[in-house]
Amino acid sequence: MFLKRTGSPYSDQNWLRSFLFTIYGTSVLVVSYFPLFYTHLGFSSSQVGYLYSLGPLISILSNLFWSMMSDKLGTIRKIMFILLAGQLVTGLLLARATEFSSVMLILSFFYFFYYPVFPLADTMAIKIAERHGRNFITIRVFGSLGYSFFALTVGYALRALGATWSLTLCIIIIIIALLITIGLKDVKKTVPELPNQKAVTTKPGKKEHGLKDILLRKEVLWFFGCVFVLALGHRMNEAFLTISLKNLGAGEEVIGWALLASALSEIPVLFILGKYGDKFKELPLLILASLMYALRFLLMALADHPGSIIAIQALHSLTFGVFFVTCVRYITRIIPDRLRATGLAIYTVVWSSAAGLLSGTFGGMIYQEAGRFTFYMVAVGFSLLAFVGFLGQHLLDTHRDSMHYFKNKNKKASL
Repeated sequence: MFLKRTGSPYSDQNWLRSFLFTIYGTSVLVVSYFPLFYTHLGFSSSQVGYLYSLGPLISILSNLFWSMMSDKLGTIRKIMFILLAGQLVTGLLLARATEFSSVMLILSFFYFFYYPVFPLADTMAIKIAERHGRNFITIRVFGSLGYSFFALTVGYALRALGATWSLTLCIIIIIIALLITIGLKDVKKTVPELPNQKAVTTKPGKKEHGLKDILLRKEVLWFFGCVFVLALGHRMNEAFLTISLKNLGAGEEVIGWALLASALSEIPVLFILGKYGDKFKELPLLILASLMYALRFLLMALADHPGSIIAIQALHSLTFGVFFVTCVRYITRIIPDRLRATGLAIYTVVWSSAAGLLSGTFGGMIYQEAGRFTFYMVAVGFSLLAFVGFLGQHLLDTHRDSMHYFKNKNKKASL
């Protein structure tokens, strides 16, 4: 569908688009349908939460390890082939495991090969887009399209075949992705320079700030703290959305429609903010996203029908869509260019790994002991706390800018 002949000047883009389209099919299954599969095996909500929290914990080490290996070997394509082969082997082993202890052990190895594929694919997409003078989103959007496609088709497939086929479908998609890597054109993994990026210079006699100095700045610490708090609610919803739908009587195909609604809703927002987002300040957008998260989780707590949840999923555009693009912009402003890649890596650890670890562990306990309503009200509380944090920083910045303005005005008047 997306492939052209090998001789085409755009064949590397098309192969990568097909690859991104395919690997996000595994994301649909791993994030959304694996929890249902484990409940089918008889695991409790708290046990499912433990299994979910494994991924973020493993990803902290695996992303670093495979990124270093990619840099050392000077290849992304070969590393992704190894990662998919590792997923295939551990997936086959996982399909035969039924006890919680064995599932937990094998799943740890599966996550070790699973998580690094996505940042490496994004890096390849950035480099290939630069090679052709294209916008990164024109390639990356095929990941969202793939997620949308598989969210719907997998739902109907599992409706017909049963939840026990979750791992089988995942293995089939992994094999397809593995075959597509043959057509990928390799790029060396390097940190891409951003447009109009200027070299950082230091005045004579002035000590250049290091990473430690940057991270210890109050503004940076406050930002990452707010991100972490908001991420707790986001990851709680991500881990238990499908279980919530199932408890309301939804079939696998209804779950697919819910995932489709969220995936499709973020696509136009990504394009709009990518083109016009710089016309708005970051903190007001983050405040809006936090409020929308609180509204989204409040509606999830009150929802009593699967159809309501499908409609609520459209708020993914005003929550994650707005939040993700704006966060990247904010990081590029508060962290110097030479430390930007490290800042983005820390953001990933805070948003995905650390928050996912805690939300999976404690979220599962809350869901099992207190129920869905309390579970989502806790998520509302986290969202409102992040809202207060971003609002406080915005008011502080506004006050500081006002003081600076009047100070300069009075100085000019005195002259």
